[in-house]
Amino acid sequence: MAPYSSSSARCCSCCPRGCRCSRTAACTLGLGLGFVTLGTSRILLLKFAANADNKYDFLPASVNLLAEAIKLVFCLIMALRVIVREGRPFKDLCCPSGSSFLSYMKWSVPAFLYFLDNLIIFYVMTYLQPAMAVLFSNVVILTTAVLFRLVLKRRLSWVQWAALIILFLSIVALTMGTGGSQHAIAVHGLHVSPLSQPSNSCLAFTQHQLELQNRSLGATAGDRPGSDWIDGLPEPAWSEPVVRQLRRFGVGYVLLLVQCFVSSMANIYNEKILKEGEQLTESIFVQNSKLYAFGTLFNALALALRPADRALILHCGLLHGHSAFSAALVAVTAALGLSVAFILKFRDNMFHVLTGQITTVLVTALSLFLFRFRPSADFFLQAPVVLLAIFIYHASRSQPDPDYALQMERLRVLNGEALERSRGDGEELERLTKPNTDSDSEEESL
Repeated sequence: MAPYSSSSARCCSCCPRGCRCSRTAACTLGLGLGFVTLGTSRILLLKFAANADNKYDFLPASVNLLAEAIKLVFCLIMALRVIVREGRPFKDLCCPSGSSFLSYMKWSVPAFLYFLDNLIIFYVMTYLQPAMAVLFSNVVILTTAVLFRLVLKRRLSWVQWAALIILFLSIVALTMGTGGSQHAIAVHGLHVSPLSQPSNSCLAFTQHQLELQNRSLGATAGDRPGSDWIDGLPEPAWSEPVVRQLRRFGVGYVLLLVQCFVSSMANIYNEKILKEGEQLTESIFVQNSKLYAFGTLFNALALALRPADRALILHCGLLHGHSAFSAALVAVTAALGLSVAFILKFRDNMFHVLTGQITTVLVTALSLFLFRFRPSADFFLQAPVVLLAIFIYHASRSQPDPDYALQMERLRVLNGEALERSRGDGEELERLTKPNTDSDSEEESL
């Protein structure tokens, strides 16, 4: 045992930095590849799970509810394993006191924001092409940067702010362009049968609901003044499609803009409470158990409080309308949520946003073959400007704040990546725990 220990020590003393760098690079690469693969798969499955009318036969909130339940069960199992291994009391998973209850309730804020984020994306994909949706969603870089400065007090250089302005203007020019197919098109030939056949009571209920809907639409049309002779007048064949497409264009981009703000706020706040104070040393599974408990609650309330959804679940069940694509979407959504949690815990929001740009490139390329996306010459001129602005933003990253650098170094120590240095004369550990009073010059960064 002694020879092995001495040789291991010599190896660590000879190349400790190389070992740490290779391990960190492998973890970073794994997180990035996993996030990109899951993010791309989710966008594709959102389209494949839609029906021939580019709508969903299932309740979108049911997908999110099942995904949150899967994440909650997984994190609870892992959290219990951590608690048993560390000999901690099981009450750490709940809130035994008033102060811990207030700390527990902090997780309801990002859980509610993630609930909105995951629900909005379903309606965005019914209005827009996947390529246009992911390109416009790069506005999240701008919203994340602003919240980075306001909430987390991270500084950005002047070049980064200029790149963000260029990014915003190029996205506006891209989405306002007249060329290319920007609106959602149903995917034909890929619609699979549902996982289970509806019962007779379910069929009777859905048929009754459809009759009520048609009757309501007919009554609304009949109540219009002079509708009899107005409906009989000839009108251009293109007027109704044009109005419909204009409405879809506006609603889709408005929803996507709201989603960018909601997603940025959720990720920024989640990173803040994941790493603040004693939470930095807390297990990610214990933290996520609290987050996903609220996420499951919000999605369940969304289904229970809406009368139409509640009635559909009572008559047809929670899995009504689900297919193999929607089942895969549940699994991918759950895995994607876990990958985002690991990124926010062990990396940061900007790494999350940067890897998301690879998803943009992949979805845009796949849309050319899968979704009949036919971009114009303007698209090929403006889309590279978006990617170039993103590259300039990340290439001109300023020096990290001392507080943030100290926090990340402490996190690496806790992960065992800087363990060798802390075993020396104690200077490294003293530097990591000593309050930092230095501050960057405001002339170099904002």
